[in-house]
Amino acid sequence: MNKNLWLLAAAQGLFLTNNVVFIAINGLVGFSLAPAGWMATLPVMGYVVGGALSTGLVARSQQRWGRQVSFQLGLGVALLSALLCALALWLGSFWLLVTATVVAGYYSANGQLYRFAAGELATPAFREKAISLVLAGGLLGAVIGPNLAKYTRDGLGTPFLGAYLALAGVALLSMLVMAGVQFPPEVRQAKGADTGRPLSEIMRQPVFIVSAVGAALGYGVMNLLMAATPLAMQVCGMPFDDAAFVLEWHVIGMFAPGFVTGHLIKRHGVLTIMGAGVALNLACIGVALTGQDLHQFTVALFLLGVGWNFLFTGSTTLAMQSYRPEEKDKAQAAINFCVFATMAVTSFASGALITTQGWTWLNLGSLLPVGLTGAALIWLGWRQRVQKTQMPRKAS
Repeated sequence: MNKNLWLLAAAQGLFLTNNVVFIAINGLVGFSLAPAGWMATLPVMGYVVGGALSTGLVARSQQRWGRQVSFQLGLGVALLSALLCALALWLGSFWLLVTATVVAGYYSANGQLYRFAAGELATPAFREKAISLVLAGGLLGAVIGPNLAKYTRDGLGTPFLGAYLALAGVALLSMLVMAGVQFPPEVRQAKGADTGRPLSEIMRQPVFIVSAVGAALGYGVMNLLMAATPLAMQVCGMPFDDAAFVLEWHVIGMFAPGFVTGHLIKRHGVLTIMGAGVALNLACIGVALTGQDLHQFTVALFLLGVGWNFLFTGSTTLAMQSYRPEEKDKAQAAINFCVFATMAVTSFASGALITTQGWTWLNLGSLLPVGLTGAALIWLGWRQRVQKTQMPRKAS
């Protein structure tokens, strides 16, 4: 880990602080302002819809101005959107809150590229560990995020107004951290220069398909259950401090394994670790279906976090095998679009299902995307084994 990777890990932690606070409070603030209960998670959905809409724009800004300028631009948007959220809450405007979170999606689309930037800052032999360790910086978000939401909840009279203003301060701190990162110089391509294969050709590769499925559905299931948890716990009569505690352990589960996930991928193979992520998601659902006490919410969300880590780190590592350096911007944008589009659907479904069908049916419904992810991994593993058995025959 060199200085640049440590700073990028810190930026990742501050990025996750923003995400965790948004997840912890946006559903509750939305519920208090929304015209109907089923609309409560629309502000959460707005965040990921904004991210999906921004992926192409972020890719172009990365290509034109490079990592440093584009990342700082994203942090500027984070500052603006946090202030807009505070204004929306102060005015009691639900739709301004939704608009502010859509704007915040631009920052999210930038932050989702930190993991790819980590791989580019490391030597090829250290790439898996660099991605994993920078993602582990999200532990900062695990500690700071829930506590920031908890201790600023009533600081300014209006519940959670202080939390949004605190996120503006987090954005300013992130700008200082990011300014210290020295990214590799961008290779400027002349107009009309070869930008590699068409995106459609890149996306047809089995490795790309499975990496996109693993990242999108892994994130989708995590988002489906995590976004609903504060609402489910409120329905059960639990205080916000309990929800903050559960989210803290969930985010610890998401990022603490980052210290070893890269090593595990190196030792056991990327598909094996992603398969372990699927198994942990199934374990999470099993625990969640046993009851709705504090310890069951905590254990289920912790397992969900670890499962997400294995799937997302593995998917990122796998994705980097599917494109050439000159193709990275469009390939990474395509993967992130899949992630954000899936999260947008699950964010809406999360609020609708938890308020109409309840926690049990929400968990049962999540079995479908978990099963599809497992099937995709089995398919790619089978293809790779077939290719290995055919190689000696072709050589002979």
